[in-house]
Amino acid sequence: MVNNNTADNGMGRRTYLGGVAASAALGLAGCVGDGGSDSGELEVLHGWTGGDGADAVDALTTAFEEEHSDVESNFQPVGGDGNVELNTKILQRLTNSNPMSSFANWPGNNLERYRGGLMDLEEDVWEAEGYKESIQDRAIDYCTFNDKMPAVPLGSHRMNNLFYNTTAFEEAGVDAESLDSVSDFLDALDTIDRETDYTPFAHGMRAPFLGLQTWAQILTSQSGVDAYMDFIEGNGDRDAIIDALETLREIQENYINADASSIGYTTAAQKIIGDADEPSDAACIHGGNWLYGMFRGDDSFNYGEEWNWAPFPGTEGIYFYHIDAFVAPGSNPSREQTITWQKFVGTKTAQIEFNNLKGSVPLRTDIDPGELTDFLAMTYEDLTDSEAYPPTIAHGLAVEPEAMNDCKSAIGNHFMGPYDAEAAADGLLDAVSQ
Repeated sequence: MVNNNTADNGMGRRTYLGGVAASAALGLAGCVGDGGSDSGELEVLHGWTGGDGADAVDALTTAFEEEHSDVESNFQPVGGDGNVELNTKILQRLTNSNPMSSFANWPGNNLERYRGGLMDLEEDVWEAEGYKESIQDRAIDYCTFNDKMPAVPLGSHRMNNLFYNTTAFEEAGVDAESLDSVSDFLDALDTIDRETDYTPFAHGMRAPFLGLQTWAQILTSQSGVDAYMDFIEGNGDRDAIIDALETLREIQENYINADASSIGYTTAAQKIIGDADEPSDAACIHGGNWLYGMFRGDDSFNYGEEWNWAPFPGTEGIYFYHIDAFVAPGSNPSREQTITWQKFVGTKTAQIEFNNLKGSVPLRTDIDPGELTDFLAMTYEDLTDSEAYPPTIAHGLAVEPEAMNDCKSAIGNHFMGPYDAEAAADGLLDAVSQ
């Protein structure tokens, strides 16, 4: 079993939503500033607790410790379910005036949950290391918040991927690269269902962000990038939103694994790979390219041979944008050590060591693609050359934490069986219009 930062740890729907709601409800305004003592120990929290995530962060921290052996460091995994546990721990620590040195998190609108509690790294890190010239402008924008630069980006995941088992598609006579629309995709799923013994679409529904992120791809494919952008800006087309939900319902009612309601994405993705005890029994899965980080850990499941990928049908030329970063709190307990760490996060060494194992790509502009794996070298080129970069809604960039939580609640309450497309659409629209 391959685990990741959104591991399948048995957390139910209500617990998941409650954890997100608790995180979003806390506020930090006025709690901490840019001052602080210097304990001498670098304490860093992150959410990569198993599998490829653990391997990637181990490579990152080992490289740091080798380069900065004089820094006493303490790297702590706090894992599970889309950063819910990590965010809760961070907010508890910050509101109790017990900040850590740095923590892994999503930048962009996600930083709203830490408003008033972040350190400004612009002068000591960004300007000192010249990162404004060597990191992509889009990432710079997302790492700027409340007139500060409290974060340094580590890597980017593309969200609009369809990963597929080549044997299943060949057996069904389906050409993944020819799927130009959601209609084509539904026809392909139906063909796989009729012509093979594979489950057409591997899916996990235990956490509602999985349905939310798939719905976002469907909306974009059926109605265009502008329809998605209008939605996250609070001007969504209700009919288009319902149409996308109805398509998601068709997929979930007819083409997914029978245990979808009780599993998360790692268990779903394992159905594509299979293992010695349970051979592969699913044809494809949608997800961020962290799934590549899972697949690469299996020496018998090789890119271009046993598995391949295509853009989610109808999203060719689009890079659905997601970022991982490290963020520094204000009143920092180890200011100098934190600055040393945040500088390291932006280096070529850090970004290559971490991303090659995690399945994400560096955000520096001066990376030699030859230093990345073949799949990631291709993704790095897409990161720089795509036509549009809509921000992910399920991972903190597109909307503020409370709205993101409410979007997940709309899916969790109305679209994980039984299905109510109109109620889910109203919940989604209400979430982004506040």
